[in-house]
Formats: sequence, structure tokens, C-alpha cells
Amino acid sequence: MKVIIDLCVVPIGVGISVSEYIAACQEIIDAAGLEFHLHAYGTNIEGEWDAVFDVIKKCHEKIHAMGAPRITTTIKAGTRIDKDQTMNEKVKSVEDKLAKE
Repeated sequence: MKVIIDLCVVPIGVGISVSEYIAACQEIIDAAGLEFHLHAYGTNIEGEWDAVFDVIKKCHEKIHAMGAPRITTTIKAGTRIDKDQTMNEKVKSVEDKLAKE
């Protein structure tokens, strides 16, 4: 089953800046070959359910290995079975409607 998620991983106990931890997580997502889009407060990821959730586990493992004693993660997940739809197609659908106005 395909899934699109919005992932926000927040290392706790590592100071104010967390960009090095997020960069490490992005490398894991990229290495998995999943489509993703980094944004200001998280990352959208799309792919097969098991592959996507495996990446989340690997992100947690990596961030802990980097010294973060705690991590809080927020995940929003969406699936649909009536048709295949990518993240880009979802955004384009809204942009097309805005262009008509």
C-alpha cells in the first residue's frame, strides 16, 4: 500500500539548532530512494508503507546514535486506494484550481 506522510522529527536534549540531525535524516530518506520534499517544519515522503515507516525507524536510530537522548516525532499519514496520486499531483491539483480564479 502506498502512503504519503508528513514527518516532523524533533531531537530533544541537543541544544537549540537541530539542522544536523534533520540533514542526517534526509540522507537516510534519499538513500532509500523515496520521493520527498523538505519544508520548513518537516518532510513530506511518499512510497510503499513498509519502506516509508522503515525510514522513520532508521531516522530515530541515527539521531539517537548522534547523541540525542530523546526524540519526539509527529506523523500525518494518508493512503488512498481508488487511484495512485503523488505528492506533486496533489499540489498541482490545488495550483490548477487557483490558476482558474
